[in-house]
Amino acid sequence: MPMLEGKIVAVTGAGRGIGREIALLAAQEGAAVVVNDLGAAADGSGGDAGPAQEVVDIIKAAGGRAIVNGANIADPAGATSIVEDAVRTYGRLDAVVNNAGILRDRIFHKMSQNDWDESIKVNLNGYYYVSKAAGLQFKEQGGGSLVHFTSTSGLIGNFGQANYSAAKMGVVGLSNSIALDMQRFGVNSNCIAPFAWSRLTASIPAETDAEKERVERLKSMSADKIAPLAVFLASDQAKEVTGQIFCVRKNEIFLFSVPRPIRSMHRSEGWTPDSIASDLLPAFRPSFHPLQRSGDIFAWDPV
Repeated sequence: MPMLEGKIVAVTGAGRGIGREIALLAAQEGAAVVVNDLGAAADGSGGDAGPAQEVVDIIKAAGGRAIVNGANIADPAGATSIVEDAVRTYGRLDAVVNNAGILRDRIFHKMSQNDWDESIKVNLNGYYYVSKAAGLQFKEQGGGSLVHFTSTSGLIGNFGQANYSAAKMGVVGLSNSIALDMQRFGVNSNCIAPFAWSRLTASIPAETDAEKERVERLKSMSADKIAPLAVFLASDQAKEVTGQIFCVRKNEIFLFSVPRPIRSMHRSEGWTPDSIASDLLPAFRPSFHPLQRSGDIFAWDPV
């Protein structure tokens, strides 16, 4: 039996790239799909219903079920409409894949207030709005799955993405909180950090030889490689999996660690700024992590 047989799945940002591949695979695995896409440019401007409609047409041509939702997830009412469309059309909603995103890359000190605000609105607030609407439906039903897209730009680091990195680390905190709050209602929540060539990654600056090599590696990682994990996490077979952070890089799947204490030092008389400098700093210094970018950690060619 297909893994999502009889399930209703909503995918945000499903008109292109990773979201499109997830919507298509979910349909192949038996789900009816709400294909949400504003049809905006990579920076969030504009709108076009065509990409979402094209995905729906492909699904229907293959004998599947799908509808278009063109809402902007950064608008609470728009986010809620995704859930409402699923329930009105199919009677329920079983899983949401929060994939929609925009990039407004700028070096931190050159970033405008608008670049910051727009990135947070879509990449973090939008995920909250969709999750909140879906969570209320899941609670009523007694179960559901949320899959959120984070990024190694936040988990590890990258240049020129303070807004995006902050939002994507916020998504990790959001997902973990949902997992804790909603566990008793049978709701699971997980994150995926994807490596894939898309409209968003195509905007990554590539000036140095190392940056150009990194972009070439990205080009070899197609969006369809991300879809199987997202579909699995949306299925009943993943019910025991919650609060986790995964990463997909071509044919590799990683499980990320989460922050936990690694060193401690105690002074019975308490600390002063001077004793921190003289005693704590030398003890902790060997455990300080270096400043690194995603490409420094994933330095080998994707396999």
